[in-house]
Amino acid sequence: MLLGTCYYPEHWPETQWEDDARRMAELGLTYVRVGEFAWSRIEPEPGVFTWEWLDRALDVLHAQGLRVVMGTPTATPPKWLIDQHPDILAVDENNQPRRFGSRRHYCFSSTTYRAETQRIVTAMLERYGQHPAIAVWQTDNEYGCHNTILSFSACARKRFQSWLEKRYGTVDALNTAWGNVFWSMEYRSFAEIDPPMQAVTETNPSHRLDFRRFSSDMVVEYNRIHVDIIRRYSPGRDIHHNYMGCFTEFDHYPVGSDLDIATWDSYPLGFLDQSRYSLETKAYYLRTGHPDFAGFHHDLYRRVGNGRMWVQEQQPGPVNWAGHNPVPKPGMVRLWTWEGFAHGAEAMNYFRWRQAPFAQEQMHAGLDLPDATPAPVQAEVRQVAEEIARLKAEGLPETTQADVALVFDYHAQWVFEAQPQGRNFSYFDTVLEYYTALRELGVSVDIVAPQDSINGYRAVVMAAQAHVPDTLVAELAQTKTPVFIGPRSGSKTISLCTPAELAPGPLQQLLPLRVIQVESLPDQIREPLLAGDKVSGTVVRWRERVETTLQPLLRFENGDGALFEHGQARYLAACVDTDTLKQQMKGFLTNAGVAVQPLPAGLRVRRLGDWLFAFNYSQDTVRFAPSGQCLLGKEEIPPAELSVWRVPSSV
Repeated sequence: MLLGTCYYPEHWPETQWEDDARRMAELGLTYVRVGEFAWSRIEPEPGVFTWEWLDRALDVLHAQGLRVVMGTPTATPPKWLIDQHPDILAVDENNQPRRFGSRRHYCFSSTTYRAETQRIVTAMLERYGQHPAIAVWQTDNEYGCHNTILSFSACARKRFQSWLEKRYGTVDALNTAWGNVFWSMEYRSFAEIDPPMQAVTETNPSHRLDFRRFSSDMVVEYNRIHVDIIRRYSPGRDIHHNYMGCFTEFDHYPVGSDLDIATWDSYPLGFLDQSRYSLETKAYYLRTGHPDFAGFHHDLYRRVGNGRMWVQEQQPGPVNWAGHNPVPKPGMVRLWTWEGFAHGAEAMNYFRWRQAPFAQEQMHAGLDLPDATPAPVQAEVRQVAEEIARLKAEGLPETTQADVALVFDYHAQWVFEAQPQGRNFSYFDTVLEYYTALRELGVSVDIVAPQDSINGYRAVVMAAQAHVPDTLVAELAQTKTPVFIGPRSGSKTISLCTPAELAPGPLQQLLPLRVIQVESLPDQIREPLLAGDKVSGTVVRWRERVETTLQPLLRFENGDGALFEHGQARYLAACVDTDTLKQQMKGFLTNAGVAVQPLPAGLRVRRLGDWLFAFNYSQDTVRFAPSGQCLLGKEEIPPAELSVWRVPSSV
């Protein structure tokens, strides 16, 4: 449970550095991230390195006992490099280069940029690989931010063709997998295949899906360039990358497998503004953020990091990039910090130390105001530091496996983007709805990848798992682990075709049913779910017609079955409203032997070892009094407050 911040010594007079470092340490901070955007100051001219300023900055931070997270500076290649090698630039779907003038202006596939990355990262590691101030390395910054994963450059085209040949072996196999006999789209060789762009109408969805997979693999390869150099020159130091919220443009799991820690950048208010929640929900949580946004991402990135997670950028005030940028409610920065720790974060780092008085992020708050005086939020950070020091005397707990596993699959997101069959269907939002239903029942959740073992979990939930690996189905069948399966699961093959046996594909080994018809519904349509002759829920967005001999637990209004159970498996053939989903999760978990505790609106709990945290996102004071010893807070939890309890493992 350590605190940190992000610092840009190149933005400030050198005479100010020592005072900044001293005040960081006095505030209770441990980690300071530097360097990730500093290429133009490190190498102002080709081959001319000016390390001395960075040497002095590291010495100043180290003298105050601060541990440095050093970022490789590749997210911002300098202008002279772009002018020398314009092929570095990514190319958009309209065949236009994405030019210099902001950041992330490079193509992951570029052979030139991969060589330049190797050159600058090697130079940095030769200089600082053994520097005593540096504790952790960060690769690049926010892969994919500003829609920069997909590039349609000439280099991407060539690499895509090689990627396809390696995947399929023969072009005939590719034509079969993609169904290219449709519309005479068959190819004679891999050299004929372009990225899916500038077509008259919709391109082949299997083509688009494979281009997404290819583009994701380019990120993995590119990240590995950094990792290999860091491991060589700085052995023993952890490596992380800072991922983002609500971001699915590449598969984070293989990137994370090359790293030691997954970190992410948490901006609850900015992402609430950009979300698909209703206007009423956005208004209610305007200054707190949605109570499941941060928790979901903490749990997701703990899995991406194979059990290790940080927050590298925590929102400390209003941001600059959302459509509307409110100020966090007093107490929320403290609450967000403790919530990160409750979900297993090793460190919570605030972005940034000082608000910039220039350029694109002038309106993005920091821990300091632009004039180098403390922002009001520093009082909350100081309070957290003092509380950590006090609670450490109690013995800090470690994260243990939760009772419930929720499957999250980046490839499923791409499948439903390639062929949505309904403009209001989002895989990400659907999984988040299931997560919310579980959390509203007081359940702690682990997020797992579809290839993970589910050994030890008392229940598994898959919200809309487009393609289900045979290994997961086999383990579910063997272990008899209770599983709740949402609509559209098992509806596609690995190449995005309809399974020969129809949906839910391999899940028919668990449930004897098949989906023979589907329909997507407009937002304004609400249809009843019936238990007997009584309304027991509401259908939204999506419903399926199922053929089976099973007797349904719930029916649609026309009499067709909607919810089915067979052995340990349940299948819900529709999307439903939040109250209905929570009701169904409650019944499923209770049958699975998982303890549920429905919570007041806006209250969330999270178990960490034998500690139980409670966080109040609501606008009202709520009472929460489990059996145990209160370590922090009280039974009456005001808005934007929290409490921490030591409780028996059975509670």
